[in-house]
Amino acid sequence: MEKKEIDPNAAPISAKDLRMQMLQREMDEMDKERKLRSIEEQKLSKFTDEFLHDHVTPEEIAVVRRLVTNAVRDGKFEALVYSFPSDLCSDSGRAINSADKDWPQTLQGKAKEFFERYQQFGKPQGYKLKAMIINFPGGVPGDVGFFLNWAPDDTK
Repeated sequence: MEKKEIDPNAAPISAKDLRMQMLQREMDEMDKERKLRSIEEQKLSKFTDEFLHDHVTPEEIAVVRRLVTNAVRDGKFEALVYSFPSDLCSDSGRAINSADKDWPQTLQGKAKEFFERYQQFGKPQGYKLKAMIINFPGGVPGDVGFFLNWAPDDTK
């Protein structure tokens, strides 16, 4: 590694130039953050569009089955099988958060379709489904989680 010789008689970089370098670094960082935010917003927009307009895919059904299989292998009677932003409920997740019995009516898009599939296929086979808010970023409901449960009923 070469050592740069410093001329002890040369004037140092000006304070103004140092401030400009710092300002440029801050502007570059803000630009980087803005680009990352834009990418995240595009991803969320794409997810929301697909969530609200596309149908549940065979791959998504396979993921649910794999999650249940893994939970059973681990000795569990419940698995988180699906999650989505609470903003995608018609009431932003309020009914789910307050355990309102009519929470299924607030579902939209793929969440509604997953619930309908549960009603058609899972419930008759003895499964139970519950929806819960699984995180609270900034103190507000974040994501909804669908939990599939196959525990035996209490007969006490």
